[in-house]
Amino acid sequence: MRRRPVHVNEVKILADRIRAEIAKAVVGQESAVDLLLTALFAGGHVLLEGPPGTAKTLLAHSFARAVGLDYGRIQFTPDLMPGDIIGSNLFNFQTSSFTLTRGPIFCELLLADEINRTPPKTQAALLEAMQERQITIDGEPHSLGRRFTVVATQNPIEQQGTYPLPEAQLDRFLFKHLLTYPSAEQERAIIAGHGARTRQMDPVALGVEVVAAAESLDAATETVAGIRLTEEVVAYIADLVRATRDSADVEVGASPRAGAMLAVAARARAALDGRDYVIPDDVKALAAPALRHRLVLSPAAEIEGRRVDQVLAGLVDRVAAPR
Repeated sequence: MRRRPVHVNEVKILADRIRAEIAKAVVGQESAVDLLLTALFAGGHVLLEGPPGTAKTLLAHSFARAVGLDYGRIQFTPDLMPGDIIGSNLFNFQTSSFTLTRGPIFCELLLADEINRTPPKTQAALLEAMQERQITIDGEPHSLGRRFTVVATQNPIEQQGTYPLPEAQLDRFLFKHLLTYPSAEQERAIIAGHGARTRQMDPVALGVEVVAAAESLDAATETVAGIRLTEEVVAYIADLVRATRDSADVEVGASPRAGAMLAVAARARAALDGRDYVIPDDVKALAAPALRHRLVLSPAAEIEGRRVDQVLAGLVDRVAAPR
């Protein structure tokens, strides 16, 4: 059943309430929260990359709590098997029949913690779930629900014993966000607020409340779908995506799917800002997190020490935006 969309200002108000709740547990990381909110209303998945101790797990758990999503967590390890994620049909000797044992993927927000620590075979277990929001066990499909969202984390520091995500897997993520260490003021606030706690930090214990009902999320999503996207902005997104494929610094550029996902995300960002139309600045602000994981630099660019974000910034500067 499709919900009646709400006014765009109500989407902004809802987002502000969610931000306020997450701030009770997580100090800083405002840009990560904004991208999670954008992905929520755009129906996308997020990959968080950052060093240990930058609140990746706490952020995902607090976000799920604030928006009222059923939260699940999988700690990815080298010995994890696909069946450990999606589940399997087990034979019941009492009934002489097979019974479905559901894996931890059956939730609304799944934290795939340290996703790059498990082999590609197990990573691939998420492909169908992220694209179709369903899984198949023994030829039978099982729906995960329209709100199913993956928030994956990976640690860029340690490379031993890790398995880089293949391009097909990365392309399923709407955003890849790079978390950094907090500022000096934020770090003092973290130490003052959490330094006396001896137990694992839990969003409920930290006072995070559910502030978004399912009906509110559905209505906000309908509103985002109706945000105006002019032909000029569509052409700008297409030019930007095509520029990644024409650049001498890029060996593999972004696909048309990347452009479509960037357009949806731009609509969501406009709504979060209280606007019912997309502007070029929405596209520019989301270009790096939406495209950085979809580009493969050329060997020459890597030899010269170029970084993906540097190449993207240059492309955004060169591609003319509509006025």
